[in-house]
Amino acid sequence: MPVLKNTPYLQAILLLLVAMISIQSSGSLAKVLFDQFPVLIVSAMRLFLGAIILALIFKIWQINFKQVKWTAILSYGIALAGMNALFYLSIERLPLGIAVSFEFVGPLSVALYSARQKFDFIWIGLAILGLALLFPFNQATESLDTLGIVLALAAGACWALYIVAGQKPSGVSGNHTVCLGMWVAMLCLMPIALCSGFSSRIFEPAHLGYFIALAVLASALPFSLEMIALRNLTALSFGTLMSVEPAIAALSGLIFLGEQLLWNQWLALATIITASIGCTYTTQQAKQKNSRAHKRTTPI
Repeated sequence: MPVLKNTPYLQAILLLLVAMISIQSSGSLAKVLFDQFPVLIVSAMRLFLGAIILALIFKIWQINFKQVKWTAILSYGIALAGMNALFYLSIERLPLGIAVSFEFVGPLSVALYSARQKFDFIWIGLAILGLALLFPFNQATESLDTLGIVLALAAGACWALYIVAGQKPSGVSGNHTVCLGMWVAMLCLMPIALCSGFSSRIFEPAHLGYFIALAVLASALPFSLEMIALRNLTALSFGTLMSVEPAIAALSGLIFLGEQLLWNQWLALATIITASIGCTYTTQQAKQKNSRAHKRTTPI
């Protein structure tokens, strides 16, 4: 009986893991496309096709556009554009798992900024240690690309802005916010991408199939699965599970691209994941404690 009662929760965990695998597999697919097309073209096409797919899934025509708060949507979409473009530019120069680890500093910083506990110093210290371990020692066969690191950190900063912007009231549902934000992001990137070297080869059936697969794996499938999973997951469970994304990215790079990491880089991933899980747990515990304290002090 306990197993049956926990079935929706276990299914939600499975769906979220599939969503993360889908997103990180899309990163490997994007790196394959980099050999044939400019990075910004790949990023813009992913957003363009993803926006179309999400518009159909979330029925964009049902939006009451008079209620849309465009300031919130524009800030959300611009952050999304920067996050996608800078991340793709970074994985052109860095192994996938390393790039995701540097990028993950963005949401980790947001979580730490909102927390005010003694444990925060532990998580900050672990995150800094993890970043330090990402740099190869003398036995490394090659050093990490400095520009790639800067681009990944910049993508993380955009990810942080994306989280903050996503919390602002947009006047529409969360699904429609994501959909409109992706259209804004695409419109921001497409003009720049077209100037970087647009090619009609994109619309050849074989290439277009890759771009559609990228849009599905990076947008439509994970967003849909996360939406279902969130119905049966707490914020703590969701945040903790999302913390394993750098490891999934590293495994995806190893399996699909043959990207080998050094022992200290694997240790760095584990350290950053530990910091993320710890930060998620203590932040959620603090929120629950403050909520209980507020209820006790609120007059009936």
